[in-house]
Amino acid sequence: MDKVVKSEAEWRVQLSPEEFHVLREAGTERPFTGEYVDTKTEGVYSCRACGAELFRSDSKFESHCGWPSFFEPSESEAVRLIDDRGHGMVRTEVRCARCDSHLGHVFHGEGYPTPTDDRYCINSVSLRLESAE
Repeated sequence: MDKVVKSEAEWRVQLSPEEFHVLREAGTERPFTGEYVDTKTEGVYSCRACGAELFRSDSKFESHCGWPSFFEPSESEAVRLIDDRGHGMVRTEVRCARCDSHLGHVFHGEGYPTPTDDRYCINSVSLRLESAE
């Protein structure tokens, strides 16, 4: 996979202010406001910044946390996991492996009835859904 490297100025031109805040500044959209929270559409979720495939709809599940949740990425190499010790917590940040954009966080062992017991809690604004329909 070819890496996408751009200056912050180039990202600012390409992305909306909200997209830039989440993808490049590791922000978070407000819960229950993202366009993909309740989406049941079948398809592929790609990085809104670079277009890399990240998740598939068959791994999306309802966690009722306020953000789209997936139990695994489409390929293990699609995302990069980083220790996040900000905001007085210890979490695992999820970034796009291709362009290093912030996507959200992953949580393990919460007891969801999924094959992995992982919850990739991803900002809708970080994704673009290509419908299979």
